[in-house]
Amino acid sequence: MRYILPALPLIIGFILDSIIGDPYSLPHPIRTVGRLISYMEKFVQKRFLNLKKGGIFLALTVILISTAVPIVLLIICYKIHIIVGIIIESILCCYMIAARCLQKESMKVCNATEKNDTEAARRAVSMIVGRDTAVLDSDGIVRAAVETVAENTSDGVTAPLFYMGIGGAAAGFFYKSVNTMDSMIGYKNEKYADMGWFAAKLDDLLNFIPSRLTAIIMIAVSPFIKMDGRNAYRIWKRDRRNHASPNSAQTESVCAGALHIRLAGDAWYFGKLHKKPYIGDDDRPIAPQDIRRVNRLMYASSVVMLIIACAFRGFLMWMFGGIFS
Repeated sequence: MRYILPALPLIIGFILDSIIGDPYSLPHPIRTVGRLISYMEKFVQKRFLNLKKGGIFLALTVILISTAVPIVLLIICYKIHIIVGIIIESILCCYMIAARCLQKESMKVCNATEKNDTEAARRAVSMIVGRDTAVLDSDGIVRAAVETVAENTSDGVTAPLFYMGIGGAAAGFFYKSVNTMDSMIGYKNEKYADMGWFAAKLDDLLNFIPSRLTAIIMIAVSPFIKMDGRNAYRIWKRDRRNHASPNSAQTESVCAGALHIRLAGDAWYFGKLHKKPYIGDDDRPIAPQDIRRVNRLMYASSVVMLIIACAFRGFLMWMFGGIFS
């Protein structure tokens, strides 16, 4: 039984996220991390002439605070009672997982597109992508939503599960602090090229294994949800490097192959056109229903990663013992 207990917060957290997601009316710890990053960004701009060194200071400070706070909180809670610790850690794990939010927001795009309400779909997709959406037609809007779910299956769901499988909620906060920094300051533009360099490289490093493991899982589960696993593997082998990021095309290529659609290509960011290679083959026109399909792929893959993470937590408990001994 003591080998199962460390995995309970992951299981409960995943179930909580699947049922209720992130209540928008409640404070979210990752938004607090975001505010810390914004504060540190202003601090670095004022105090550091060398923004690369300042960016390293920023990243290490954010990581230290974001990881230390949940560690201290959980130590206190588990000292009070094991049930208290499990409850609090389950809530923290729930906050680290974004499956329900990803599905909910992407389905707003799907529903609006199915009603031929392009403006509503464009507004909805603008909430979940970083690119300029004003130039997108209906197909472009759907494609952007599918790409976002495919990419964030790793960043928002399976990668946090992977790290929580190693170190519980605290390791999840460690990962999410880096991932949040990358999304806020990891741009290769004039403002952030130096300051965000370290955070971006660290995010690439942390996502290297989870993104590839997620891609393999997605390929494996595709036939079980009536998708083409063989083609998913073929496109993954061919196109998994068709992205500036070493990790993003891993899951996007699997999705493109499993659904027999073409993703990526040129996109506008901050008023500038960025030339990008395509991912996948244009076997058929993309459709709003593909958003539903990629969400099924996301959830199926997430359940498998949850099982792997829980098994690894139990293995670590068996090998090293811990607070449940």
